[in-house]
Amino acid sequence: MALNPVIAEITQRIVERSRPTREAYLAQMEAAALAQPGRAKLSCANWAHAFAASPAADKVRALDPNAPNLGIVSAYNDMLSAHQPLEEYPALIKEAAREVGATAQFAGGVPAMCDGVTQGRPGMELSLFSRDVIAMATAVALTHDAFDAAMYLGVCDKIVPGLVIGALAFSHLPAVFVPAGPMTSGLPNSEKARIRALYAEGKVGRDELLAAESASYHGPGTCTFYGTANTNQMLMELMGLHLPGSAFVHPNTPLRSALVKESARRVAAVTHKGNDWIPVGRVIDEKAVVNGVVGLMATGGSTNLALHIVAMARAAGILLTLEDLDDISKAVPLLAKVYPNGSADVNHFQAAGGMAFVVRELLKAGMAHEDVLTIAGPGLSNYHQEPYLDGDELKWREGPEVSLDEAILRPVDNPFSKEGGLKLLAGNLGRGVIKISAVKPEHHVITAPAAVFQEQEDFIAAFKRGELERDVVVVVRFQGPSANGMPELHNLSPSISVLLDRGFKVALVTDGRMSGASGKTPAAIHVTPEAAKGGPLAYVQDGDVITMNAETGELFIHVDEAELLARTPAPVPASKPGFGRELFGWMRHGVGAADAGASVLFA
Repeated sequence: MALNPVIAEITQRIVERSRPTREAYLAQMEAAALAQPGRAKLSCANWAHAFAASPAADKVRALDPNAPNLGIVSAYNDMLSAHQPLEEYPALIKEAAREVGATAQFAGGVPAMCDGVTQGRPGMELSLFSRDVIAMATAVALTHDAFDAAMYLGVCDKIVPGLVIGALAFSHLPAVFVPAGPMTSGLPNSEKARIRALYAEGKVGRDELLAAESASYHGPGTCTFYGTANTNQMLMELMGLHLPGSAFVHPNTPLRSALVKESARRVAAVTHKGNDWIPVGRVIDEKAVVNGVVGLMATGGSTNLALHIVAMARAAGILLTLEDLDDISKAVPLLAKVYPNGSADVNHFQAAGGMAFVVRELLKAGMAHEDVLTIAGPGLSNYHQEPYLDGDELKWREGPEVSLDEAILRPVDNPFSKEGGLKLLAGNLGRGVIKISAVKPEHHVITAPAAVFQEQEDFIAAFKRGELERDVVVVVRFQGPSANGMPELHNLSPSISVLLDRGFKVALVTDGRMSGASGKTPAAIHVTPEAAKGGPLAYVQDGDVITMNAETGELFIHVDEAELLARTPAPVPASKPGFGRELFGWMRHGVGAADAGASVLFA
């Protein structure tokens, strides 16, 4: 089907806006490609160092100028359930590389923290900045210039975006992303949410809460809700950086191991040494970025990607704006209902048709670009295939043409909503985003007096004292990137959910982030300019009436602008010591705005 005219127009304006920066990026890529892999220019001593510890067979192969050498960059650690399976991947990759006459080396590791562990804790203030640290660590890993292609092992939150940004700095190298897959389903998400709400009200104790959480997060693999980690995996498929159908295959299964090995074989086949060179700088172009945004909106993905995809695009010389995201969301229907947007988890989503069905529907409706280059070859249509094992042989077949469960996954002509999952909000309080895919229609428009807090702990204490038993717009400010690193404020959700369930009109307005698990709370987040930079949020007082209108995209305070700005702004809280936060002071000082990706790399 012909491309939807709105998607075509948005893509073209991104191309025009990005022309100077994109052309400069591609020129740098071509120059790096012409120089060939650095090992051809390394001295004998340099090259001997690079392979000193390798097995004898790999040393012999390393002397062959036509043998590709693959660099492995991994976020493995065994504290993150999603990354623990990556421990076994390097051995599988090296084995597969040898099968096709290549070599593979573990180039370097990158840090990987778990937002699930750091929620509400001081470490969360390092979370967003870890994305840029990961990008820089990726560059360190690859800077030996001894590789013909690279494989990126990572799954969660800031980790995949950081790896993408780092990969794009080595634009001439082919890249394949290799995930671990989701854990098996545990305690139903609706039951987990119920126990959390009861705990917030003081009706169950810590033992009951821990039992519920442990039954939900119970094994290796990603958390099964559709948060940032699983949204990342969707994105890697829509942007052509996975092998087709890789996203939601369980870890520690024969199919998963086969996909890992085939990823190595495939990336070895598309280096500059052959006739089918597929550099990552060509895979991630304006059309691929638009496809990623379309997927984000069609599946109701994480709010965190409103930051990350802007930063990833900039790493490829592509200037993406919140207005682009908003206009795409208005044009793209919501096809999936996965927790927190529904009761199903990603395993149910996969069983209902998964990414193969989503890609097929988007292409059939002209909502996505087919004419893109992917690691699997030309064409996004590669991704409405799904992998399977025929004996020991990995093969692909066409995915489902109809949804196997329309309570979870629907076709374009019968969507859950005519618009996508995120929306831009703008007005005299600044610009931000709201995730509306899980918010009930009756909560799309909220007008109420403000209750202003500087810390999320202060809000929780006020809730426990019973001071918020009313219609209220909760303002939590000084949570932006330059204030304290822009932590997720997911700890607010259970208390706000209780107030909503009691029948009050409640909304959240903040310059901070919400978790990828943010659900029914109507929340204006990533508000820019942030309070610490003199944004209007710094002038809001208790009792000021605020309107958040997700229908019209408005966010405003019912106070005359001159009167508002005549007030003395709230002082910026002092930076807190401890937990490594001192080491990130330079990032707080140098970070760019949230609507530009909240990065120190492109500020």
